[in-house]
Amino acid sequence: MLPVLDDAAAGRWCRAAVAALAGARGRLDELNVFPVPDGDTGTNLLLTAEAALAALDAAGEGESAWAVLARGAVLGARGNSGTILAQVMRGLADRLAGAPPADGPAFAGALQGAAETAYRAVADPAEGTFLTVARAGGEAAVAAVAEGRTALAEVVRAAADGARVALEGTPDQLAVLRDAGVVDAGGAGLCLVLDALVTTVTGVEPARPPLDRRDAHGGTAAGAAHRHHHHGDRDVPHQPPAGPGSEVQYLLADTDEAAVARLQTRLAALGDSLVVVGVDTPTGREWNVHVHVADVGAAIEAGIEAGRPYRISVTPLAPVLPAAPAQGTRAVVAIVPSEGLAELFAGEGVFVVTCGPEGVTEDDVLDEVLGTTAASVVLLPNDPALTPVAARAAVRGRQLGREVAVVPTRSPVQGLAAIAVADPSRHFGDDVVTMAEAAAATRWAEITVAEQEALTTAGRCQPGDVLGSAEGDVVVIGPDTAAVACELLDRLLSAGGELATLVIGPDAALGDAACAHLSSAHPTVEVVRYDGGAAGVPLLVGVE
Repeated sequence: MLPVLDDAAAGRWCRAAVAALAGARGRLDELNVFPVPDGDTGTNLLLTAEAALAALDAAGEGESAWAVLARGAVLGARGNSGTILAQVMRGLADRLAGAPPADGPAFAGALQGAAETAYRAVADPAEGTFLTVARAGGEAAVAAVAEGRTALAEVVRAAADGARVALEGTPDQLAVLRDAGVVDAGGAGLCLVLDALVTTVTGVEPARPPLDRRDAHGGTAAGAAHRHHHHGDRDVPHQPPAGPGSEVQYLLADTDEAAVARLQTRLAALGDSLVVVGVDTPTGREWNVHVHVADVGAAIEAGIEAGRPYRISVTPLAPVLPAAPAQGTRAVVAIVPSEGLAELFAGEGVFVVTCGPEGVTEDDVLDEVLGTTAASVVLLPNDPALTPVAARAAVRGRQLGREVAVVPTRSPVQGLAAIAVADPSRHFGDDVVTMAEAAAATRWAEITVAEQEALTTAGRCQPGDVLGSAEGDVVVIGPDTAAVACELLDRLLSAGGELATLVIGPDAALGDAACAHLSSAHPTVEVVRYDGGAAGVPLLVGVE
């Protein structure tokens, strides 16, 4: 039972929220009928939470976890609900970053304040939505404190319970939800996030009814639609916009508050579902802009006039789906950093996207997914920085009729471990889980050469020093590549291991030295060697 929420607890909460949203993504997508029935709310919430977690994993020491999570969420937010979730996280950071670890009263105030800032970020807030559920959670937390239930566990339980009560009432506030027999998808996602907080604080997962499609009045969805038909249009507030349109989203830099205010006014006249969220970054304040419009060009031009829009995405709200490929066909697509690794993965029957000096885009990944012509595709990003790119490509692939899942591999050796256990005869979901488990069970490490002086977790390095990194952290520094490689292998295998996978770069002699060391120092470990690794990474290691 945690008495306070410190930075470490904030990180654990985010990980728990990502896991909860990942498990419920499909159900949340099915609930999504407002503001448009495009079936992506669960996906967008998950991508936003994953972006926050990725930022935390990549952050150095010294900065508040709350601030890092908020920045990652805002810069990586996707869709209407994802952008509002990012605003809630930013609102929490406004109160909790740099402050002492939050006890019950402090968190209650922060959550209520976060809900208020989320309302302000939405140009035309509607009740019966994510915003309603967020406000109810904050109010319930504050009420618990006022009643003398000030312990952190009591406050977070009150917040989660209050949000859930509000969620169950959303069909009474939005007729479109009542007609479809669903609760609000974004609000349901927020309830999962708050339940993840309860689990983080108390160690006990709240027992909740499933998030299934149902009639809020106890009948069928069709019966609800029949009852509502006789009410007429006068009681249908905030209906989804009629006709085709597009979701436009971009990040905006090199601007100021006044220019953003003008942008909001212009975009509000062009479309709806407008959400604008700002966050401080190391290079200045940036904004995530989301709007549904018919005139895509005008929405982007408005951003250009206000500042420097980048990472622009345009998604049709009513996409025309291509004919589905044959059922049962399956493929794996891997993102790799070099031609040598591309050949290695292709030799295993995998489709590859090679990440060159300019990086890789979600369009590149989506083209490869569609190019496989498979009905079901597993994506292996093989780099934590590329997981959000793969996730966005997966979303678009699903919108185009493919079943696409991302196994979040953090290194090519984890990707190799995943494809080693892939079995097309299994159910696709079961195969994805098996691949993910194999990747997660593979500890990974690499040898690189320092390009500049820097302070690492193993001490200060100079240009030309050989660096041995395990799971992304530098653990060995030395002048000799082979010596550093051998010490790195010893450190990895000190925790046990039965199989070591080595991917050797251009220096074959390094591979010979590493294999010889394993043979003499760890004779019981099976070794699999691959040549043709990336030039900038002399050695990649995976241990299972």
